[in-house]
Amino acid sequence: MPAAQKPGRDGRPGRLWWPGSLRCSGGRPWPGWLRRPRRLWWQPLALTLLLPLLASCSTLRYYWQAADGQFDMMQRRRPIDALVADPSTSDSLRTRLLLVQRLRQFAIHDLGLPDNGSYRSYADLARPYVIWNVFAAPALSTSPQAWCFPIAGCVNYRGYFAESAAREQAALLQAQGMDVYVGGVPAYSTLGWLDDPVLNTFAHWPEVELARLLFHELGHQMAFAPGDTTFNESFATAVEDVGVARWIAHEQRPELQAAWAASQAHRQGFQRLVLTAQGDLAALYASPVDEDAKREGKTARLARLQTEFLALKAEWGGFPGFDRWFAQPVNNAQLASVAVYTAQVPAFRALLAQQHDNLPAFYRQVHRLAAADADTRDAALRAALCQDSANPKTSPPCNQ
Repeated sequence: MPAAQKPGRDGRPGRLWWPGSLRCSGGRPWPGWLRRPRRLWWQPLALTLLLPLLASCSTLRYYWQAADGQFDMMQRRRPIDALVADPSTSDSLRTRLLLVQRLRQFAIHDLGLPDNGSYRSYADLARPYVIWNVFAAPALSTSPQAWCFPIAGCVNYRGYFAESAAREQAALLQAQGMDVYVGGVPAYSTLGWLDDPVLNTFAHWPEVELARLLFHELGHQMAFAPGDTTFNESFATAVEDVGVARWIAHEQRPELQAAWAASQAHRQGFQRLVLTAQGDLAALYASPVDEDAKREGKTARLARLQTEFLALKAEWGGFPGFDRWFAQPVNNAQLASVAVYTAQVPAFRALLAQQHDNLPAFYRQVHRLAAADADTRDAALRAALCQDSANPKTSPPCNQ
């Protein structure tokens, strides 16, 4: 996923001192990480972005935790070449880093993805996720809340480098009557502004899943539409799908093909369950029944979703990959966290087919769409889907 904001390239090192007596409105002291002196290479851009926001203590705190978290991660990086050559590197990590190098070269030469410093280094964050995203939606709506940031525009999540901060924000939103969901994120993209490292949060994933993630995050560097989360994530998901398929064809290993087929079946089954439930709830919320009836209908439909998942899991032979997602009561925000990644993937696949599976031509077209307005983007994607021979001309998007 893309970062909430992109740090600039040209900030010069300097020293920034926040006096210990500096306090937010209401007399609350700034966190320790904000009061201590530190050499911050992104200081000029950070101050430029934050000066208009000084009236909002909570907003300022949010930006500073994001900047500090990014800085900490970049400070932990070590070149992969050095780690591979280091005799103290564990055999398991060395094996994964060598695989990353192969995937990185394939991404450049076979998928036309950026040849830059991203995923040439490794950082161990000593935690299971790099950030925790907070999603929110009204209790009787499937539309997720959006948060707006400089440069990146509006996105349907709010990321925190500390789980405790994410859950604190979620509690505030829940107190306002919102459905909320906090999900750990193993990686995100700075959209090419910084050299994103390989992280311990995903380095040891199975080969297919590791390839998925790298191709997805590199895809974000090819095109980005500020304020359009569904467009951005669906495009990157389409890139990961075609990228993994081509990697498997390149490798010609039956066990890799089997792992990919199983992964696709699990993901598609999960997405089908979630998106169907979300569609049913959207229809319920738009219906003329009163709020009490809508709340009762919501409870019943989400309970049915849990039952459907258990049946699907049994068909999969007990595959546990989505157990954590279903371990908490599902709500509108949680459903939305899946929809933003998948809603336009079929349209992007159709767009690629129109380019005769030529990835550079596909990227150029998507880049042009990313620069257009939202209505133009949506119209182009609907048209591509309608022209796809795999989709009937009378499908709903074609009648709009």
